[in-house]
Amino acid sequence: MVVVERVGLTEAAAELLRRLTATHGPLMFHQSGGCCDGSSPMCYPDGEFKTGSADVRLGDLVVAGLVRPIPFWMSAAQYEYWKHTQLTVDVVKGRGSGFSVEAPEGVRFLIRSRVFTDQESAALGLL
Repeated sequence: MVVVERVGLTEAAAELLRRLTATHGPLMFHQSGGCCDGSSPMCYPDGEFKTGSADVRLGDLVVAGLVRPIPFWMSAAQYEYWKHTQLTVDVVKGRGSGFSVEAPEGVRFLIRSRVFTDQESAALGLL
């Protein structure tokens, strides 16, 4: 059986998330797919962004050293475009969104992606 993660993270993102969790407490991600900042993954204190039936929980980011995983949500409309890809949360230098907790750090989160293989797509029920 193939286990496929829809969302993961780089070590640079994991390190930043450890620091941000120490400052803000438990965190969550949401990616809306809107214009401008909405197309970037936004990181909030957990529960600060209200999710609902218009959102899909892609998975949880497990970060070594943190007590609990960080949920990653995406708008259902955006998910329809991205459901065939594996997403990786990364961090780069630059100005993040004013609403995302990394903004004061001089860095921003971004998504790197790759298309699932046929075997992964089959395991996810996408074929």
